[in-house]
Amino acid sequence: MSGIFIEHSECTGCGLCRFSCPSGAIELKDIAQVDAAICTLCGLCVDSCPQGAIRLKKEKAETAADLTPWKGVWVFAEQKQGQPVSVVLELLSKGRELADSLKQPLSAVLLGGGEAACSLLGRHGADMVYLCSCPGLQLPDEQTYLPVLAALVREHKPSILLFGATGFGRSLAPRLAAHLKTGLTADCTGLEIDAETSLLKQTRPAFGGNLMATIVCASRRPQMATVRPGVFPAVDKGVPGAKIIPVPEPDPIKLLVRLLSEETAGQAESIAAAPFILSVGRGIGNQKNLKLAQELAKRLGAQLGASRPLVEEGWLPYHHQIGQTGCSVAPRLLMTFGISGAVQHLAGIGGAQCIVAVNSDPEAPIVAAAHYAVVGDCQEILREMLAKLDSVK
Repeated sequence: MSGIFIEHSECTGCGLCRFSCPSGAIELKDIAQVDAAICTLCGLCVDSCPQGAIRLKKEKAETAADLTPWKGVWVFAEQKQGQPVSVVLELLSKGRELADSLKQPLSAVLLGGGEAACSLLGRHGADMVYLCSCPGLQLPDEQTYLPVLAALVREHKPSILLFGATGFGRSLAPRLAAHLKTGLTADCTGLEIDAETSLLKQTRPAFGGNLMATIVCASRRPQMATVRPGVFPAVDKGVPGAKIIPVPEPDPIKLLVRLLSEETAGQAESIAAAPFILSVGRGIGNQKNLKLAQELAKRLGAQLGASRPLVEEGWLPYHHQIGQTGCSVAPRLLMTFGISGAVQHLAGIGGAQCIVAVNSDPEAPIVAAAHYAVVGDCQEILREMLAKLDSVK
C-alpha cells in the first residue's frame, strides 16, 4: 500500500517536515501526523526529516507491457450533425507532423458521421478514417462511444491518441484512459516527438499556470492528450486521399440519452479561428481607451481580444478572453496593446504565427515572446495608428 509512514518512536516533533510539505498535509500533535487525503506522495518530508523517521512506500509497479505493436497517430474526430468540429482539423494538422516524425500513419476515428466528412479529414492530413456511421452514435454520448472506441484501440493499437478539449472530449478522454489503464495529459499547449526516445512530449501549464510542464507516458499505450481549440492552426492540404475503413456496427446500443429537439443558442462571434486579432490588457489605462482599440480593430479588420483582468472588470464579454482560462488562439497576426504576458496568457497564444507587442515595459514577458515589439505608451500608439489611417484615406 502506498503512503507516507512516520515512525512515532523516532519522531521528535521538530516540525521541519510540516514546513517542507507543499500541500499542507502534515500537522504537529506532539509528533507529526499525515493527512492521507491531502498527501501527494511527493517525498519532500522524507528528505527534510533529520531523524529519518519518515518513510515513503509506493506500490510495486506492474511489469511493463510490450509496446512494440503500438504504432500510428490517431485523432478522435468529434462530430456535430455529422461534421467534424473545428478542433479536429487542427489536431489532424498537428498529428500529421507527429506522424511524419515517427514515419507512421495518421488516422481519424469518426463515430456517428458519414462518408461525406471523410474527405475533409483527409484534406487535413488523415491517411485513414475509421468510420462507424451507426445511427445510434450520431448523438455524442460517453456511455455509447466508450466501448466502441476502446475496442478499436485494443484491436489496432495506436501509439498516440489525441482529443479536442471540448466539453465532450474532456468527458470521454479520461473515461477511455481509465478503461485502457493508460495516462492522459489534459489541455496541452505543445506536442512534439522526442528525437531520442520517440515518446510524445506533452506540454501544458501547471501549478496554476505559473510554469509549463512537459509530460511523457513512457510505459503505457496509447499516449493520450487533450488539446484546447485554437492551439494549433488547421492546414487544408487540398488533397482528400483518406482511405475509409468501415467499422462494424456495434451490438444494439442502449441509449441512455434521447434527443427530442434542439434549439440553437445565440452565437457570439468566436475569436478562436480568427486570422487577425488585436488584443488589449490593463496597460490601456481605462475603459474609455477601450474604444480606441475597438475602433482600430474594426478599421483593420481584426477581431478584438482581451486579457483576463479586463473581462473580470466587465469591460468585455468572456468570449473575448484569451489565455489558459479563456480561449486559445492561433492567428496569422496577433497585435497586443498593454498586455504584460503572464504565463497563463502566453499559454493561449502559443499558436500565433506573428506577434506584435506594444508595451511600455521592455522587460515584460510579452516582449520576449513577440516577433516584433514596440516599447511605448500603448494609448498614444493607438491614437497615432488611428490618425495614420485617417491620413491615408
